[in-house]
Amino acid sequence: MKYILMLLFGSFISNAQITTEQLNLMPWPQNIKLTAGTFALSKNFKVNITGNPNPRIFIGATNFVRRLDGRTGLFLEQSFLTKVNESPEAELQINCVSNGKIEINEDESYQLTITSNKIIINATNDLGALHGLETLLQLLQNNSTSYYFPVVEINDSPRFTWRGLMIDAARHFQPVDVIKRNLDAMASMKMNVFHWHLADDQGWRIQLKNHPKLTELASDGNFYSQEEMKNIVKYADERGILVVPEIDVPGHASALLTAYPEIGSKVGEGKITYEVQRNSGVFNATLDPTNPKTYEILSSIFDEVCPLFPGSYFHIGGDENNGKEWNANPEIQQFKKDNNLANNHDLQTYFNMKLIPILKKHNKKLMGWEEIMTENMSKDAIIHAWRGTNEGKEAGGALIKAAKSGYNTVLSNGYYIDLMLGLESHYLNDPIPKKIILSPEEKARVLGGEAAMWSELVTPLNIDSRIWPRTAAIAERLWSNAEVNDMNSLRKRLKMISFRLEELGITHIRNKEVILRNISNNQDTRALNDFSNLCEPLKNYKRNGGGKKYRMHSPLTLFADACNADASEAIDFNVAVNAYLADKSKDNKVVVTDFFKKWISMNSDLIALSANAPLVQPLLPLSKSLSDVSEQLLLLMDKKQKVNQALLEDLLEKCNTRSPADVELAVYGSLKNLSQ
Repeated sequence: MKYILMLLFGSFISNAQITTEQLNLMPWPQNIKLTAGTFALSKNFKVNITGNPNPRIFIGATNFVRRLDGRTGLFLEQSFLTKVNESPEAELQINCVSNGKIEINEDESYQLTITSNKIIINATNDLGALHGLETLLQLLQNNSTSYYFPVVEINDSPRFTWRGLMIDAARHFQPVDVIKRNLDAMASMKMNVFHWHLADDQGWRIQLKNHPKLTELASDGNFYSQEEMKNIVKYADERGILVVPEIDVPGHASALLTAYPEIGSKVGEGKITYEVQRNSGVFNATLDPTNPKTYEILSSIFDEVCPLFPGSYFHIGGDENNGKEWNANPEIQQFKKDNNLANNHDLQTYFNMKLIPILKKHNKKLMGWEEIMTENMSKDAIIHAWRGTNEGKEAGGALIKAAKSGYNTVLSNGYYIDLMLGLESHYLNDPIPKKIILSPEEKARVLGGEAAMWSELVTPLNIDSRIWPRTAAIAERLWSNAEVNDMNSLRKRLKMISFRLEELGITHIRNKEVILRNISNNQDTRALNDFSNLCEPLKNYKRNGGGKKYRMHSPLTLFADACNADASEAIDFNVAVNAYLADKSKDNKVVVTDFFKKWISMNSDLIALSANAPLVQPLLPLSKSLSDVSEQLLLLMDKKQKVNQALLEDLLEKCNTRSPADVELAVYGSLKNLSQ
């Protein structure tokens, strides 16, 4: 622990004005040396670029100047940067040796030096320089009258080359502005891969001019035009981000087969049809791997899709094929026998291998979820590991197996942010756990990781709050040294980073109030906000169950949609309870009992609010249970009146049962500890 703190907060501190503990850097740099002194910011501050960079650095540097000006209000005189060495006298000099390519394994390192009168960013290419600018923005400090940067030397580079975010636009369509603001946020956290899930059972989201039926029949009118996709790819490129498209085959194919039922595996009398699904889950619709027309249509689709994405990778999904249609189709079963395919897994490998030359024609490498990994699968494929602890398997199991079997591999197990698990579960999930022994060659095959934002329960209104700020912690895990893992430091820095993400247009803070106003019927939202800071949405897909079924058109404007995975006041309460149980001093007791008094009053306010707000009604049983427990625990801690232990335990269990509001009380564990 001592070593970790030294790494995080440094031992180079001789500056009385600021220490590394005060810095809110994320991801934390590999090496930072802070010394005495400051660089004072004035309206004359300018940026100059030298070397042979990609033009994206001019856009990035201009955006840096505008963001810096927006934060400081200095009316900086520099407008747009357009060419090399246009302001040789500038205080910030960015030196880029070469033109960065949007590929993995590019050199993304940078060196940032701040003295009292000069700032220098040196980078092999513009990708590293963009990262250096993000770090510089995070270093900005202020006193009561002015803004400044601390004198510091930083040498930084990523631990992993693949630091991604997947956004599913198939279940709930995510418009262009949602994608762009999340690309901005990704760049600020030095993430470099945007995985775009574009087709699934619930929708086809890509305009194909040679296949108009796909969007006419399977998109509900919600799809990206080819010009929009090109624009997003360009926008990502300007921020140093690779875009990896995904069309999920052979399963998850309801939307595709709605347009082309003739290449499906279903058998039956009469005309075979499929339909776009309105529920979440795994469905039977599967492409027919024995039908030559399947590959003709896929080849034609890929011929039109691949040129839209200049990157080297194409994700074909390949997951969750339940095999039911294959098992029920006699011709497919006979095909397996004729071709010595022992099982459906072998048949799917046959299918996957057919896609490799189709993609290779466009200089694309095939990537797929871990189900594509079989004995006969090409070693050129990238294995995307996604299953693990939530299915009773060891975290990262498929990832380690893939690396040992000769595959490049990327981890998403442990980074499924749609599960609404807490910050710690993601942050302490390392792609290469310490207990795993890998050779240097095997370690090199672990490319990195990817946060996965599946969209069954998100719309443009609440998606940002499910991605951020937790994904910033994942970004740090994929960039920073493995020993940078102190949760207290993370939580402290993340509070400021959360506001910085809002500056970029991320709506995770502001849209919460939009949802709460809807719930309150535009009345005072303070009590609702207080309760939301104690509650977390049901985790691990439990929300879509217990008799309640969310469909693709169901409302996501309810209390659970306003609550986050890490309830802020619950965290504070849990800290207070632990302090009290360790030392039952008067001061510690007052901190805990003040929470109880607040919650009793909050319950009364919610009851009053519900008189003209039907959407508050589902919250009242859980709020009442919390109020009742609070009253009993006040009596227990005052020791002035004997508490009925059976009653207390019954009330506690009411705090731990499934709520009609689809949330759980994040203070339950601490309440139980106090009651014992």
